[in-house]
Amino acid sequence: MSAPVVTRFAPSPTGFLHIGGARTALFNWLYARGRGGKFLLRIEDTDRARSTPEATAAILQGMGWLGLDHDGEIVSQFENAPRHGAVAHELLAAGKAYKCFASQEEIATFREQARAAGQNTLYRSPWRDAAPATHPDAPFVIRIKAPQTGQTIIRDRVQGDVTIRNDQLDDMVLLRSDGTPVYMLAVVVDDHDMGVTHVIRGDDHLNNAARQMMIYEAMGWEVPVWAHIPLIHGPDGKKLSKRHGALGAQEYQAMGYPAAGMRNYLARLGWSHGDDEFFSDAQAKDWFDLSGIGKSPARFDVKKLENLSGQHIAQADDAALQHEIVAYLEASGQAPLSQAQSDMLLRAMPCVKERAKTLPELLEKAHFALTTRPVEQDEKAARHLDTVSRGMLRELTPHLQTDSWGKENLENVLNRFAQSKDTKFGKLAGPLRAALSGRAATPSVFDMMLVLGQQETLARLSDAAEDAGG
Repeated sequence: MSAPVVTRFAPSPTGFLHIGGARTALFNWLYARGRGGKFLLRIEDTDRARSTPEATAAILQGMGWLGLDHDGEIVSQFENAPRHGAVAHELLAAGKAYKCFASQEEIATFREQARAAGQNTLYRSPWRDAAPATHPDAPFVIRIKAPQTGQTIIRDRVQGDVTIRNDQLDDMVLLRSDGTPVYMLAVVVDDHDMGVTHVIRGDDHLNNAARQMMIYEAMGWEVPVWAHIPLIHGPDGKKLSKRHGALGAQEYQAMGYPAAGMRNYLARLGWSHGDDEFFSDAQAKDWFDLSGIGKSPARFDVKKLENLSGQHIAQADDAALQHEIVAYLEASGQAPLSQAQSDMLLRAMPCVKERAKTLPELLEKAHFALTTRPVEQDEKAARHLDTVSRGMLRELTPHLQTDSWGKENLENVLNRFAQSKDTKFGKLAGPLRAALSGRAATPSVFDMMLVLGQQETLARLSDAAEDAGG
């Protein structure tokens, strides 16, 4: 029986959750969740100057919005420093690493001379095979003994087999002269201790894999499955950066994209399952596999994101969508809904969630249900309320004093009234939209009347008709 899958997401807390990081987290989450495995979270906070609690909180908030729940406690790389150091000393004791007393100046001089002579600038330490008796009483770093012949093959599930000549690998520093571990050592030790079976990360780490494999092999540890995924590019084909607009996961939440739409879009950004574009979380977990990840960089396309977001809004459960709107309003710094507005929004949800690509669009469609009397008309709506149309609304109101407030009866009443005025219902719809919502573009007049109810509908029509001069 194969070991359970364990993946991890290991961000550095130096800012928000970048959209590329969010996709990496999603791929790891999908791979683990689809196989009954574990998805772990490690904060790589060894850079004490740049790592902040606020940045860690921003990463956690971004993951929380995207619904990427992790298993177990969050691991702090910084807190594991004593363990990292112990591994370096274990390799030293086993003769697989050595003390190097070369100063930064000596190394810089060596590289300058090699460059001038047109030779390889890869540093070869004279201390690699020096007898301990020759060691000076001076600061030293601990370097691993890299293999000097043969080749290292990174068997990558996305990139294929990547071969690196061992004479291109230097004796990497494991422990600095102040006793602090380097990032490369910390990552390997943490991944091993956490039981990580699959390392799914950006392909900017591909070259690191060969150097990290030296540590795995020197310690006799099993090398994880590698999967280095292409980076995300902007629409112009260049690496996604600040010039392309919003970058943090929370910025997309504040712009009003639903989490399900963003998950769906990010999953399709570099991974595919046949021609499927729109899918649920359950389908994504079931379908996601490393073999479906392409080698080429994916391009971020806001129109595709909007399209998928609209489909997820349309299919969402009404109560869940309302809950997400509450979080969106908070994330974007807007005033929360009152209880009355929440109740009305829930009633209106079936007729406003269709064809809304973002939550702000949905709320705009729901304006009629969220506003209160007297309803203020915007400029376009006000044009529909001239003296003639206000008079028509005043005449219409008694016809709506009906015992049956159902869609079929309302359609009959309004159509009969339009015929009596020798006009079409379309001519009546504009003034009704303006009176009921204060907007020119709204859900259907009948849907609004049903959501508002008879009493509120009649009150709003009366308000609008008051200026008819009678």
